[in-house]
Amino acid sequence: MTGSTVEFDPAGLNTWSDEEPFEVTGERLAEYAAATNDPIEAHLKGEVASPIFAIVPVFEAMMMPVLEVVPMDIFGRVVHGEQDFHFHRPIRPGDKLVSRAKAIGYEGKDNGSTITILIECRAQDGELVNEQYLTAFFRNVNAGPKVGDAAPAHRFDPALAEQPPLARVAAHVDLDQTFRYSPASGDPVPLHLDEQVAKDAGLPGIIAHGLCTMAMSSWGVLTEVGGSDVARLRRFAVRFSKMVFPGDDLETRIWRRSAENGEASYAFETGRGGDLVLTDGLAVIAD
Repeated sequence: MTGSTVEFDPAGLNTWSDEEPFEVTGERLAEYAAATNDPIEAHLKGEVASPIFAIVPVFEAMMMPVLEVVPMDIFGRVVHGEQDFHFHRPIRPGDKLVSRAKAIGYEGKDNGSTITILIECRAQDGELVNEQYLTAFFRNVNAGPKVGDAAPAHRFDPALAEQPPLARVAAHVDLDQTFRYSPASGDPVPLHLDEQVAKDAGLPGIIAHGLCTMAMSSWGVLTEVGGSDVARLRRFAVRFSKMVFPGDDLETRIWRRSAENGEASYAFETGRGGDLVLTDGLAVIAD
């Protein structure tokens, strides 16, 4: 492995964070849908949450467990590696939610190290609304052999790419997309908002939020193979492969993988021309 050796603390694993409350309003749901160019009417009206809105109630809780495991001085090297949503029911206006998170494992890789966070979002009565696995990647540091657990797999079968996709869905990243997405999602990271900060970090300019790109792929999949019905979506997972910029034109390509037990499984990827920005996409949709 390459990269400097950094000790992660295994004692910080499997410790739940404090619970974070969140009250859902129709206005916030509608704002998020508009900020992701979602065409599904029920989302735009704030009647039900679009799938990736599920990140909003957990935003305050999701990264806290990392502080229990990873040294603070390497946080400048972190990027969002993968996100995997497991849905039990949609989020609706009036929901009073509580979220908590814990780190469940980490592993050194050839070019850095991953840490996996498990997030739970529940209603106040304890009903499980969704579970999420967030995989963060720390560039050019070596945390050594695997400790604990990784997120469930959702790898793309390369054989599928030899077949024509079932559907293709276009999306455009507007020039003001990040300025709309940031308040709608509650993500204030300046790399998405401040041109100079982004350039100082070695980027050509501000970058789009990865979860905004994921949200665009989710409405693409739902409209094409899910009847635009978020209540049918059981799982939605991606790997963030490359940065997306305002002005980019994207295309999500969808393949059917399998069907069993009343659910259909689809693989997908999102590209900017031949450049893949989301890979290892998996959607599970109830028939």
